Amino acid sequence: MRAMRAALALILASGPVLAGDAAQLGPRPFYLVDQLKPGPLKERLAACGVDRTYTPRTFSISHRGAPLMFPEHTREGLIAADRMGAGILECDVAFTRDRQLVCRHSQCDLHTTTDILARPQLAAKCTQGFEPADPASGRKASAKCCTSDLTLDEFKSLTGKMDAADPDATTVAAYMNATPRWRTDLYAGTGTLLSHKDYIALVKGMARKFTPELKAPQVTMPFDGTYTQNQYAQQLIDEYKQAGIPASDVFPQSFQLRDILYWLDREPNFARQAIFLDNRDETAKGFDPENPATWQPGMAELAQKGVKILAPPLWMLVRPGQDGAIEPSTYARAAKRAGLGLIAWSLERSGPLKDGGGYYYQSIKPVVTGDGDILRLLDVLHGQVGVMGVFSDWPATTTFYANCVGAP
Repeated sequence: MRAMRAALALILASGPVLAGDAAQLGPRPFYLVDQLKPGPLKERLAACGVDRTYTPRTFSISHRGAPLMFPEHTREGLIAADRMGAGILECDVAFTRDRQLVCRHSQCDLHTTTDILARPQLAAKCTQGFEPADPASGRKASAKCCTSDLTLDEFKSLTGKMDAADPDATTVAAYMNATPRWRTDLYAGTGTLLSHKDYIALVKGMARKFTPELKAPQVTMPFDGTYTQNQYAQQLIDEYKQAGIPASDVFPQSFQLRDILYWLDREPNFARQAIFLDNRDETAKGFDPENPATWQPGMAELAQKGVKILAPPLWMLVRPGQDGAIEPSTYARAAKRAGLGLIAWSLERSGPLKDGGGYYYQSIKPVVTGDGDILRLLDVLHGQVGVMGVFSDWPATTTFYANCVGAP
């Protein structure tokens, strides 16, 4: 336990990322401050002002680029995240038919995140082509297009779009034209797709840090009978080695504990900062962040296995406190007692919070009243939970907060 805490202390002591130009925050962080209810937090953040220089911070982690307004996992989105001061930028990693690694949130999301359905020759290669909705029978529109349906060259010929689909659509055009009203298509005219190697080169040029997530395959593994999960996990790490990226600049992620254990065994230098993503609220029946008996494995067991950083969704780390306050959850307190570092996901993904914020705010819905609570939650995560960083769909918000409170 002492060695684990020492290792985490080294990670946390790495300091802010200062390379490159000053961060460009735009109006949103200051709008959120305006929405805060009067009190010490509002006074502290308002005092930061718009005239100071804001610098990139590792506390500010870009989630899929900047998908609040830019097509996710695109060159344009990553550049926007860099400009907003994200010190760590994400690439969710999937593989193509010719076993090349690419940036995509899901192996099979091309029908909602790219223009593939409007490209007949490539749409014909989809696992399942477009099927229109049938109001008479109640059937919803559907499609399934995977990175493993295409070669790398075919994948890179696509254009990214805002992630959305209309389940009631009867035409391809209508199915694709479904961006939520609280997002925008203003920056979706271009969306340059990236291989994992493209992402590495881009982020290296920005002098930022990397957080690749090895996505769970949605095809049978070994793929084509020979490409195994371990080969896939190793290929991800190898591409950093080939690019000369030090392990200290890489935070590999996976929802599958077996991937973390593989890296611990085969790539211990990279595994020091490996992030075990926790979605057991979706996979474990009866999971409750207030009931340790429902956590399998528990915090101590994860630490014993060598896990050093745990990353759950925002809501698992907090609960309502007295008088409308937000406080750390039992889950958060147990993780810290076990010596685990914590990273939370994903801020700015819920749209307007007037109705409580949905999935990401579900544990604190009774005390969420509006958009200012984005900053109130962030303040609890930093000041009371003690997270190392926060994934955000709009990194300007986390960059602003980190600068104001002195987070790394």
